[in-house]
Amino acid sequence: MPVSSASRRLFITTLFRLAAAAALGLGLLAAPAQAKPARQAAAADSAPAFQLPVNARHALVLENGSGKVLMAKDADTQVPIASLTKLMTAMVVLDAKADLKARIRIQREDVDTLKHSPSRVPVGAHMTRGAALQLALMASDNRAAAALARTLPGGPSAFEQAVRAKIRALGLTRTEIAEPTGLSAHNRSTAAEMAKIAAAAARYPQISKLSSDVKEKVLINGRPVEFRNTNRLVGRKGGDIRLSKTGYTEEAGRCLALRLKDKTGRDVTVVLLDADGSAERLADAAKIRKSLERSPKNG
Repeated sequence: MPVSSASRRLFITTLFRLAAAAALGLGLLAAPAQAKPARQAAAADSAPAFQLPVNARHALVLENGSGKVLMAKDADTQVPIASLTKLMTAMVVLDAKADLKARIRIQREDVDTLKHSPSRVPVGAHMTRGAALQLALMASDNRAAAALARTLPGGPSAFEQAVRAKIRALGLTRTEIAEPTGLSAHNRSTAAEMAKIAAAAARYPQISKLSSDVKEKVLINGRPVEFRNTNRLVGRKGGDIRLSKTGYTEEAGRCLALRLKDKTGRDVTVVLLDADGSAERLADAAKIRKSLERSPKNG
């Protein structure tokens, strides 16, 4: 008697069900269930140590050495970085081995005509290149930073080429630097890549020292003029700041990049981009510092 197509399909379905039941009985289908805890453990190991409601729209807290991400908030979005640019400017100047004792003069072309930012350094003032480097890093002076790029051996075009080469050397793919001060909104990076820039800058003893000075008297026109660090966290109790740079433009918001050793002895990098104001930036940094003290050290 011929077998109908419906009967044939029922017979094949039954065979598959019997085979599956036999496989379960032999434990052949148990592997995916055993792999799940391993995947969960791996996810737990890679998860940030803490999450905070920081005001900054982009943030990264990184444990130096291990590279462990302790906190991240939209850390891969490219945004303006304002005066955090000056860390790159300083590295390029030092890489060029330009004479830091050589005297340079502030010229009209060093004046900010884009944002009209103030400066305590008048046009015509002369100082050493080293003094200009200190003003750019500690006081975030835009005229000093512009003069450093202008007086680099080879001039502004050499500075631009050197910046592009430095970006490539650091393996940065989402960082763009159009000029040395950070006033341009075309100076852009991510929180993750700014952490790499801060790590690279920290390898220069001059940058670490000059950016983390609380205050210093700088010789301008042969007379000492006192300047203070733009980061009010520098010199405060609760953290040994090893490198610091603040930034602000309307497009970038309030920005901060710093490397510090907390009370537990842990070395960390903190990057905050696009906070609403100075108070919010300081509050974010304070939250992060307290969380670091509460969270266990890696390993």
